Amino acid sequence: MKIGLFLALFHDRSLEEALEAAKAAGCEAVEIATTGPHDGPGLAERAAARGLEISALSCHGNPLHPVAALADRADREFRRTVRTAAEIGVDTVITFSGCPGESEHSLRPSWVACSWPDEYPETLEWQWRERVVPYWLEAAEFARAHGVRVAIEPHPGFVVYNTATLLRLRAAAGPNLGANFDPSHLFWQQIDPLVSAHALSGAVFHVHAKDTGFDEERLAVDGVVETRTRPEERAWNFCSVGDGHPVEFWRDLAAALREAGYDGALSIEHEDPFRSLEDGLARAVSTLRAALA
Repeated sequence: MKIGLFLALFHDRSLEEALEAAKAAGCEAVEIATTGPHDGPGLAERAAARGLEISALSCHGNPLHPVAALADRADREFRRTVRTAAEIGVDTVITFSGCPGESEHSLRPSWVACSWPDEYPETLEWQWRERVVPYWLEAAEFARAHGVRVAIEPHPGFVVYNTATLLRLRAAAGPNLGANFDPSHLFWQQIDPLVSAHALSGAVFHVHAKDTGFDEERLAVDGVVETRTRPEERAWNFCSVGDGHPVEFWRDLAAALREAGYDGALSIEHEDPFRSLEDGLARAVSTLRAALA
């Protein structure tokens, strides 16, 4: 396995500066978002010139958005990213599953995460039948025809948010669709990433290295369904790798991922509100280096 970095961390720097920073931090691979400032010609050559490989291209969007213009824009970005990946020899594109509205009349996405009242499972069934499966059946085939795999990042708020929903979409759309495995999104749902990795054997296409930490007092009062935006008021927050779970966990996760058939990059995604970019990146690299030793 290699230590990688999602270059969105350095969105305020040029591609060259971001690549230099990744190299200086001790990373061996980079993930590049095609919807940000780092997109442009010569991606593979510019990364290779610094001894870095590109682990994946990313285009996080909502191609199922109920507003057609927004869905179309996300779909165009996805297809452009797939074509770019094919052109430069990158085999994996990361995106979200997206989320439709509750009907053909919706203006906003409607995430169903409750089995009652009855309107919720009815809405969910409509979403999958009319929007989710038709779109991804064709989109996954489009990527396959270009020699590119689709790594869906399970994320609450979208129809694929946990192990079961990822496997449901993969069963419907085919084996060219798999997971961008991000344990930080699993921790706060009370999912064990080690168990999830085993359940996704053969379907892990890429991995984000990001941690989650909890405020036990707030957690005891309010639970994990968190809508507060101020970090100091929340029951949980994303944190730097190693701050939420020790090196031993990351060593066990690396082993579980290998057993699941994955031996690629662990792409650091820094979203820690309490650490600076440089500090959080250094913490993550140090933890992963010790875990992989």
